[in-house]
Amino acid sequence: RYTDLKYIGEGAYGMVVSGSDNQTCQRVAIKKLSPFEHQCFCQRTLREIKILARLKHENVINIQDIIRSNVFEQMKDIYLVQQLMECDMYKLIKHQKLSSEHVCYFLYQILRGLKYIHSANVLHRDLKPSNLLLNTNCDLKICSIPSCCYLLIGI
Repeated sequence: RYTDLKYIGEGAYGMVVSGSDNQTCQRVAIKKLSPFEHQCFCQRTLREIKILARLKHENVINIQDIIRSNVFEQMKDIYLVQQLMECDMYKLIKHQKLSSEHVCYFLYQILRGLKYIHSANVLHRDLKPSNLLLNTNCDLKICSIPSCCYLLIGI
């Protein structure tokens, strides 16, 4: 289903490639996770999948597909398919100065995404420029959900 794979880079929790989804004819990002190397990786991966499955907002990265092997012996890796974004905020501000209009628009999108995340009783805990993804239309999506946790109400 996914072809034309191109290496993008390594994140804190796995390798990322871009690819073409032959069913939707869209470019996607595919994040390879190896959650079974350590127990905390298993917990982090499960938490990411559970949280992303609940969060549906235009300023929060989503899961379009989850790929795993059907063969038990090869079930060591999980692949999360997500919308492909062109760059992150860190790379953008490293290479160019943002206009005040861009700053306001990006801040607006960050606050919208955070308001939604917090309304779901989730705390991000790792918000930084490299966890803010952008496309050429200046659409912004908050990512790096493995760092998130549920906020316990009434304690």
